Amino acid sequence: MVYDIVLKALSSGIYVLIDYLGAHVLTCLVPAFFIAGAMSALLPKEKITKYLGENVPKYKAYPLAVVAGLLLAVCSCTILPLFAGIKKKGAGIGPAIAFLYTAPATNILAVVFTGSVLGWDFAASRIILSVIFATLIGIIISSFFKEEGKIEDKGLVKKLIKEEEKFDGIGKLPLHKRIINKIVSNKLLIFFATLFAILILGASRIGADIKSMSLIGLIAFLLVQLKLSFKKDEIKSWLKDTWTFVKTIFPILLVGVFVAGVLTALIPENFLAEYVGSNTVSANLLGVLFGVFMYFPTLVEVPMAKMFLSLGMAKGPLLAYLLADPVTSLQSLLVVRKIMGNKRTLAYALLIAIFCTISGLIYGMFVR
Repeated sequence: MVYDIVLKALSSGIYVLIDYLGAHVLTCLVPAFFIAGAMSALLPKEKITKYLGENVPKYKAYPLAVVAGLLLAVCSCTILPLFAGIKKKGAGIGPAIAFLYTAPATNILAVVFTGSVLGWDFAASRIILSVIFATLIGIIISSFFKEEGKIEDKGLVKKLIKEEEKFDGIGKLPLHKRIINKIVSNKLLIFFATLFAILILGASRIGADIKSMSLIGLIAFLLVQLKLSFKKDEIKSWLKDTWTFVKTIFPILLVGVFVAGVLTALIPENFLAEYVGSNTVSANLLGVLFGVFMYFPTLVEVPMAKMFLSLGMAKGPLLAYLLADPVTSLQSLLVVRKIMGNKRTLAYALLIAIFCTISGLIYGMFVR
């Protein structure tokens, strides 16, 4: 009896793992890892975080905080020291919280993986609602709680503007040099556009021949860009950071996928359907609370969510869980408490619980 249960569980885990490797790794995760590595190595993050100060207008600070979070493919355990760092450097509590919420929930890897495994309606809902929540929660907390200490950053904008004026006087150069300088000045934009084109094309369902030829062309164009526009140190840094993401995240992800497959065989069929199988307030709140007490490393929450869905969890509570899990684990809240204090942390957790529960209810009304 026990032998049969163990064999069934292991078989289920292996089957799910093989299915995952065949369906999602090459076309979705590999390009996403390269994009995450490029964002980590090549984007000037210090300039982004310096614009998050409490004296920066909300219409500038919050979008930048959200963008900074979206560009970092990190889990909640990694975002915490970054959150503490930008807060210490003078970021306002509101933008810092927006950054804290956005990074683990809606980074490039999380969005791509959610879309490929659970569907792009889930991915779109996850990113849109996370951005809205991050902004609203930051604004609410910054409105009700005063800053503990103000760090002035006068003259910073002027300094940064001067740093960006590398091509001042460019109009005086010959035409061919102006064209070269224009390409160099936009090299990151072109580079990331190419990477995202590879990702989108790889995940598309167009014909195999057209897809193969197009991918070969894009990869060739990417290699030309690397040869002409990037230094060897930049390329090495990009590849190094990409490999860091792969070796840090991918093994944990494989274990998570395998465990999800095992649990699918072990959890009684009607267990989740009984408690979170309908789109009610209590079911959505249970989805949020499950995210608080169960911590999964980044991306592992996605195969877990797919398992919950297959076992009867309604889509509303599932979305509530996905929105809450990366940012409200008990471990994360305990660390955040040391940085923000008891009252702010309590407000942060309650607001997330309320917003995620409501979003699950609304989503569940329209999606079956």
